[in-house]
Amino acid sequence: MNNSASPQPQSTAPTVFAVLAVILLVTACAALMTHGFKAWTTEALRRQLILENPMPLPSLLMNDHLGQQQALNKNIQTDGRIVLINFIYTRCNSVCRILGAQFQQAQAQIQAHGLQDKVRLLSISFDPSYDTPVQLAKYAINMHADPAIWHFASVANPSELPQLLKQFGIVVIPDGYGGFIHNAAIHAISADAKLEHIYDLDDFDVALATALKVSQ
Repeated sequence: MNNSASPQPQSTAPTVFAVLAVILLVTACAALMTHGFKAWTTEALRRQLILENPMPLPSLLMNDHLGQQQALNKNIQTDGRIVLINFIYTRCNSVCRILGAQFQQAQAQIQAHGLQDKVRLLSISFDPSYDTPVQLAKYAINMHADPAIWHFASVANPSELPQLLKQFGIVVIPDGYGGFIHNAAIHAISADAKLEHIYDLDDFDVALATALKVSQ
């Protein structure tokens, strides 16, 4: 007769609790890192934070295509209109063409709705050594820009350009042929000079519609 005791089943409770603890820990970390599951990339998180806490624009001197010089934030505050901003360089033959066409469309919509005194456009060059006020003025003519609606500008002090690009989330890399590889977006700025929203190029219609609606 076999008197050995038969093995007793082990409780699975500790294992279950351990798995649940890991799940809860991972969930908590994900919630923290994604700002409550609202953003799953660094850029998306940055945009979500800006949406919830609009970012004041820097007080950097800008030269525009009309030969005027003024701090970026003061220019917007003094003007008192909502601003849509994009970043370009005038020698660009790729994504800047899309940006230019979008702002031409925006200009036409602003005019059609009679909102020239409510909404305006600003294209900022990240190539200040080439895009002088004179060059920007030529570019404005080529783009059929209405100076009452659409301005072009570049930083007065090139050493301050990295600060401006960082705040707007624009990455610019020389391509080795005199041009640049860069990302692009539409930036919505409130009348009190705060960055409120960043839209992808695919969301341009939403950006324009929102700006027009808010300004009415």
